[in-house]
Amino acid sequence: MTPELTQYIEDHISRQPGYLCDIEREANLHLLNGRMCSGNIQGRLLYMLTKMINPRNVLELGTFAGFSTLCIAEALGDDAHIETIEIDDELEDFILANFNKSPFSDKIRLHIGPAESIMKTMNTESFDMIFLDADKRRYCEDFLLALPLLKRGGYIIADNTLWDGHVVNPGKSHDPQTAGIMAFNDMIASRTDIENAIIPIRDGLTLIRKR
Repeated sequence: MTPELTQYIEDHISRQPGYLCDIEREANLHLLNGRMCSGNIQGRLLYMLTKMINPRNVLELGTFAGFSTLCIAEALGDDAHIETIEIDDELEDFILANFNKSPFSDKIRLHIGPAESIMKTMNTESFDMIFLDADKRRYCEDFLLALPLLKRGGYIIADNTLWDGHVVNPGKSHDPQTAGIMAFNDMIASRTDIENAIIPIRDGLTLIRKR
């Protein structure tokens, strides 16, 4: 994807709300690894996928700046909501301030703490859609905890599954995050209780449907 092609796509897709532009800018200015913010192209895709799936209950693992949370919340119906989990308690005030910039803060519940502990308090088959975007080293473990929470026919959307192309670079296979993504991709490809497709957008986005 060249910068010119990226700009062409951004010029020809639906515009994101102004508060998302502000959040993306603030994340890049004030947060370490601000590039982890999903961005306009992926954000609009998340919005469209959420509209298509039409979930009532959504779980997100990895809030970061709250950008993707708000893209999903924007697409939710009147009686729908999203639970989002962030492990870094130092981001809490920044995240809540971002949520309050939007008209959808009442659809969002933020949990601060380890995803594995919080997920264990949740009911099985309680979510229609799960967005996985937390610690790449724990993708397999988080998926195995998340899958029982997903209803049959529900979707998991996993971010960063091509990991900047490192998944096909043998020299990167010993990096813990790359190894975590590669193990996750291998596990997903081997399972018969799900079906999946990888979209080669940005860092890779995998769509997983629970049979």
